[in-house]
Amino acid sequence: MPFCFAALWMMANPLRSEVVRLYKNLLYLGREYPKGGDYFRDRLRAAFTKNKSVQDPEQIKAMIARGEYVARELEALYYLRKYRAMKKRYYEE
Repeated sequence: MPFCFAALWMMANPLRSEVVRLYKNLLYLGREYPKGGDYFRDRLRAAFTKNKSVQDPEQIKAMIARGEYVARELEALYYLRKYRAMKKRYYEE
């Protein structure tokens, strides 16, 4: 069986794939951020860079949970914005 560095890397960092998935998801959601995609991307990169040295799996899981909460809040923000736009379009106040 050939030696695979990717398998060794994943064994050393089992939560890495979750962190990368979360980063990509937040990056995708940040494209429509009210202050702009560049602003969101810079803040996201700074937050992930600040915590890149964390090694404790429990801390990493807590940070992943917080990131998933932020993703849900962003989705709620976007749905609310779309709802308000539709309401404004069809109902006069």
